[in-house]
Amino acid sequence: MAAMKSLKTIAAARRWRQGIDTRVVLVPTMGALHHGHEALIRHARKIAGPSGIVVPSIFVNPTQFGPKEDFSAYPRPLAKDLATCRKAGADAVFLPGVAEMYAADASVSVLESSLSTTLCGRSRPGHFGGVCTVVAKLFLAVQPTHAVFGEKDWQQLAIISRMVRDLNFPIVIEPFATVREADGLAASSRNAYLTPAERELAPTIHAAMAESSKLKIPSAIEKSCTAAISKIPGARIDYIEAVDASTLASLPNRKSAGRLAVAVFLGKARLIDNIPLPRIP
Repeated sequence: MAAMKSLKTIAAARRWRQGIDTRVVLVPTMGALHHGHEALIRHARKIAGPSGIVVPSIFVNPTQFGPKEDFSAYPRPLAKDLATCRKAGADAVFLPGVAEMYAADASVSVLESSLSTTLCGRSRPGHFGGVCTVVAKLFLAVQPTHAVFGEKDWQQLAIISRMVRDLNFPIVIEPFATVREADGLAASSRNAYLTPAERELAPTIHAAMAESSKLKIPSAIEKSCTAAISKIPGARIDYIEAVDASTLASLPNRKSAGRLAVAVFLGKARLIDNIPLPRIP
């Protein structure tokens, strides 16, 4: 097996890409990789096939952090992350620095104006502008044929899919189901911020979502889920919303596919999750 390549500049990534005429599957990450990321990379390996190429990127993107968020404190265990990429079957890793990705006087960004106005976009102004801009730059640097995004951040997946459609990127977006711990908690780098006591409470969020999703009326789902999560000691609800799976608008009924999306602060961690609300004829 060939050694995994480390690509630290856009120029290096483009030179490397020139000689490849098979599938190239990108897995964008901000590092601090856990078993959920490993599952994404392994899924990319299946998409690439035996002759294709898998490229995770590791870049902590400053433009998607708000002024009161955790950019400087965000974990960066690079050696561990590279070992995870290698174990999961990556062929190369794109590892740019901030100065490589953003000129000091950068003045152009990519903005999405519809799907990003709700949920996390409402709570974190500017976040998805940062996401769209950096993902577009990753696409241009690596030039993948496919890119894998987890469903845990359903809004991000919807926005990136819209960006690819509207800007005509020749890339197939491959969703991957949320990876969960044995007790139902969605795998996340931010779970590391939970104290042991908070970690014991955190699975209650998903349990409340699953129980509430059995109801037929979206407003009743939101009310039930809010009541259950409000009982978690120390929990602070950012939002709990039943939305249309495609438009992210408020879901009026169960006649179209939806998602129950939540964001909850538990101690220092802001936990997001979502589950499907299948159409009820």
